[in-house]
Formats: sequence, C-alpha cells, structure tokens
Amino acid sequence: MNAILATIGNCIHVQGIKNFENLLNKNGIGTEFIGVCIDIDKLIKIILDKKPDIVGLSYRLEPENALLLFTKLNNSIRENHIDSKFFFGGTPAVCELAEKTGLFTGVFRGTESEDEIVDKIFQRKKKLTAIDYPNTLYERIEKYYPIPLIRHHFGLPSLEKTIKGVEEIAKSCYVDIISIGPDQIAQECFFNQDNICNEFEGGGGVPLRKKEDLETIYTSSRIGNFPLLRCYAGTNDLIEWGNMLKDTINNAWGAIPLFWYSELDGRSKRNLMNAIIENQRAIKWHAENEIPIEINDSHQWALRKTTDPIEVVSAYIATYNAKKLGVKYYIQQFMMNVLPEISPEMDIAKMLAKLELISELSDDTFTILRMIRTGLASLSVDEDIAKGELASSITIGMYLLPHIIHVVGYSEAYNVATPKVVIESSKIAKGVVKNCLKGLPAIGENKKIIKRKEEIIKDVRVLLETINSLGDNIDPLTDPNTLYMAVKTGLLDAENLKGFNPGKGDIKTAIIDGTVQCIDENSGKIISEKERVARLNI
Repeated sequence: MNAILATIGNCIHVQGIKNFENLLNKNGIGTEFIGVCIDIDKLIKIILDKKPDIVGLSYRLEPENALLLFTKLNNSIRENHIDSKFFFGGTPAVCELAEKTGLFTGVFRGTESEDEIVDKIFQRKKKLTAIDYPNTLYERIEKYYPIPLIRHHFGLPSLEKTIKGVEEIAKSCYVDIISIGPDQIAQECFFNQDNICNEFEGGGGVPLRKKEDLETIYTSSRIGNFPLLRCYAGTNDLIEWGNMLKDTINNAWGAIPLFWYSELDGRSKRNLMNAIIENQRAIKWHAENEIPIEINDSHQWALRKTTDPIEVVSAYIATYNAKKLGVKYYIQQFMMNVLPEISPEMDIAKMLAKLELISELSDDTFTILRMIRTGLASLSVDEDIAKGELASSITIGMYLLPHIIHVVGYSEAYNVATPKVVIESSKIAKGVVKNCLKGLPAIGENKKIIKRKEEIIKDVRVLLETINSLGDNIDPLTDPNTLYMAVKTGLLDAENLKGFNPGKGDIKTAIIDGTVQCIDENSGKIISEKERVARLNI
C-alpha cells in the first residue's frame, strides 16, 4: 500500500498530517508528503498520476472554507472515477463537516488512539466484548501497566440516574473501575432497615435498598470497556456487605478500615474495640474469598490533622494486618495533598517513606498495588482552577509509579460528580499519564526529599517500637487490645479527634516548611516523635 499526504486550501499546519504519516510508516505503508496549501485541481492531477491507495488530507482553518473545498473535491473524485481511500484530520468543527460529506473512510479529530486510527486505515471492524477486558483487578493491571487503571467514585441520590450514569461512563471507555458510592443509610442500615430515617434518603450517594439494585447497576456497566465495579463498604455488617458485593458486582476489591467506621469517626455506633475486631474479621473473610483489600486508614488519620509520622505508621500497621490476615493483593492508597498546605516535595517525601516501609512486608505471597488520589480538600470550588489542581496532583503522584489512579472529580469540592464530570476528570488524568510516561525529571538525588523521608522513617520506627511495647502477646500489631490502647494513650492521635472517644485529640500540629509537624502548644516549637512519646508518660 502507498499513500500521498497534503494540507489543502490555505492551511499551513502540518503537525497532524505528519503524525498520520508516521503512523502509516509504522504500519508498513509507504508515504509521500506532497506539500502544504495544495489546491484541489493540483491534488487531483497528482492522484491520477500516482494512483495511491490512500490519500490523507488536513485542513485546520475556517469550516466555511472547508465546505467549499470538500464540495469541489467530491465533484472532482466523481468526475475522474478515483477509487483511492480518503482520510481527513482537522479541528472538531471541520471534522463534523467532513463526516457529513461521506467522502472519507476515516475522519480524525486528534482524540483517537493509535489503535483506533489503524483499525480505520485497514478497515478492521473490531467490536470488543467482555472477553477482551480481564474481570479481575490484578489481571487488568497486568494487561495495561505501566499505564495505570483509572478509578472514579460515582453515586447519585437517584438509583435510576445512577444506573443510567454507570452505563454512560462505561460507554465512554475512559474509566476502568467504577466505585459505587452508597448513601449513608445503605452503609449503616442495609441489613437492618426497620428504623431507616427517610429524611436522609440519598444522603452521600445512591440509595441502595435491595440486592437487586446492585445487580441492575452491574448489568448497566456491561458495555464499552466493561469496567470493573467495586462499592464502598458498609459501616456495619461488613462481612454481609462483602458477600453481597461479591455475588452482585464481582467486587474488584474491598475497602475495609482498621480503626474507622466506629465511635472514633462517628460513622458507626460500634465502639472502637469491637470495630477493630469486626474489621479484622472482614479483612480475613475477603482474603479467604480471594478478594483484594484496601485499608485506607492512613489518610483518614491525615485528614484529621495528624503528623506525617503518625500517618505513615498507620499505613504500616494496616498493611501488616492485611498480610497477617492472609490478603494476597493489597491496595495502598496514597492520598496526595493532605493537608492541602503541604508542599509537593514534602508530600512525595512522606509517600516515599510510606512506600519504603510497607514494601518491607512485600513477598511472593503478598503483593502491594499502588493507588494515588488527589486530596478532596485540596480542590478549589472554581472548576477551572480545580482542573489544574487535579492535573498537578496526579503529576506529583505519578512519581510513585501507580497501578491505579483514583480520580477525584473536579466538581467534588462543592457538588456531586455527574457522569459528565466523571468522564472529563478521567480524560484529564489520562492526559497527565500520557505526558508523564514520556519521563519525569529524576528526584532520586533531591536531598530535601531524601532527608525528610529518612526523618519520617526514623520517627515511625520509634512509634512502632512503642506501640509494640503496649502488647503482651506474640504479635502486638494485630492484637485489638494493643491497637485500641495505641489510640487511647495518644500514641496514635490527631487534632480533630477531640470529642471522639477513645481518641485524645491532644496533639497540636502545624505546617512547617511544607511538612505536618507536632508542635508544643505554648512555644510553637517542633516536638520530635521521640519527645512526643516521652511526654505521654505511658
């Protein structure tokens, strides 16, 4: 096969047509670029002389002029009985006109993937089905990595709108994992609906009230790129929730806290000791049923204004529990920008400390999957600014080489994410990934990052040693009583735990040089973790 390529009319823009030429060459098609601003009469003469299989044209100026060019081209092709296949690339407005002419075998706006363009060139009609998309998390990661999977939260206050929205998102093919967000009633009372207060119907997500609701949502997602589905966990009856999600939506992974969904955060009435015990049982149940697990405790501590070392130690404890409870695939979520005032450099230092410590637990039986996420509180209520903040956060997170990007919709600082917002935000993420995979500037020699990472690791080891000393059994970090006492004594503490039993909320923090530090309430001076622990008089 051979092709001739040109820009037509008075268009001098060649980048698009040259990209098309490179793609043709990659696929074994010989090309000749015949020039820019080629008028239609000259183009027809060259086509008649060279008899190419493919003619690639581009025009990126005014749609009105393009229409005149297309009309003349159409008439000339018919008069001269030309049977070459014509392809066109241009601006969306011009492409819309090009499609209406019926002249072109393929019209490209610049949003298509290489595979989509090549399929058009060779006229391959490929209808992807469920078999083309792995239906387990690890298999899908293996297929696409180093391109991370895109995950997005979705759940509207209307079940019907949620079902339609899931279908729309799946059709877009921009989201690999849809996380269904149930409302608070579903999370707390799904298996005990006798005392539901209808005043809170749909609060915080989709009002799931029966198993069939989830089955219908799953059915609506079996289209497009057949996304994996998962669902936020219940705050009560966690094993019952896990079983139902396994049966209805083939839950991609479970997200079970260790300390939370308890009296400690007010999202459940369970006392902390019972919550830890039940949460561990739920994690073990998921492990026994070969369902990957995420324990997202660390950013819950961070969101309540804890220090960097406490955030990191909570990640280690969570990961340690997952491994000891038999989890095979473990998802570690790295929520960036928490608190929003921290610096990107120090954010990376904290996350690298977290990754280095939990990676000590990785082996042939325990695989850690990295997921990055933008901190919700870091996004502006101004949509345009929020889009920039979202892209910036993902760029920094890409230094962690994530397997999954948990995209936060740019509107979520002030409004629930609609299907439109979910798709647009996911496209922003994909644009960031495309550029980052070309190569990010190295940070391995950044002395500030290395120094802060080592400081955090040192503090974490002090804290781990002290928590271990609370227990009198062989494995303190999995002992519910030890974990409970770590909170009760203030070893694990956060400013915003004041008033949430048994949390202390006595710690005082401040952003200093882009890091979250423990400070003396009176002097404002930084207190090392060793000194903070000593002051607790445990």
